[in-house]
Amino acid sequence: MSTQACASLSPPFDKMKDQQMTVFHLQNYEPPQAPVAAPGAAPGALGIPPQITQWATQTAQSLGLGSLIPPGLVPGAAPPPPAMNVPHFHDFRILRTQQVTDSSTRSDIVDVFGHESNFTEKYESCFFPEFGFAIAQPNGPTADILVSFSCQQVRAFNINWPYSKIGIPPDTQKKLAAIVSKVFGS
Repeated sequence: MSTQACASLSPPFDKMKDQQMTVFHLQNYEPPQAPVAAPGAAPGALGIPPQITQWATQTAQSLGLGSLIPPGLVPGAAPPPPAMNVPHFHDFRILRTQQVTDSSTRSDIVDVFGHESNFTEKYESCFFPEFGFAIAQPNGPTADILVSFSCQQVRAFNINWPYSKIGIPPDTQKKLAAIVSKVFGS
């Protein structure tokens, strides 16, 4: 996979090839929690008339959709599970986590992030990362990189991103997709 192995890696990636790495598959969007009425609050306390709440509940149940309505959306229903109990990586819910133990895959990861030519100035204005990479640094916190295929960009944390470019062109996206597929075995 490494087509640029001959060229030197940009710092800090030049010292990361043998470091521990973890890849996260992220839920790239988490809808905001619906407000839940205080315990003992009267129906309609959220500004929703009780008739609408009753109609919505009955309709959903009659259509067999009761389990599809998010918890806490309908006043009086069970509150949503606390989001605090779900692991997150830079505010994005973690769906899967995998340590990278294969040295060839670690080399591919730093090869992608370690070359400015893998990035462009063009990217979408949104940011919904599907994947995260945590790469140990010799003397510091992990270098964390969020990758948004849908918005074609990366964002780095705990390191000085060495490039002025953060956009992901199609060829880099293909390289990253192959790495993620290899890591998660899909």
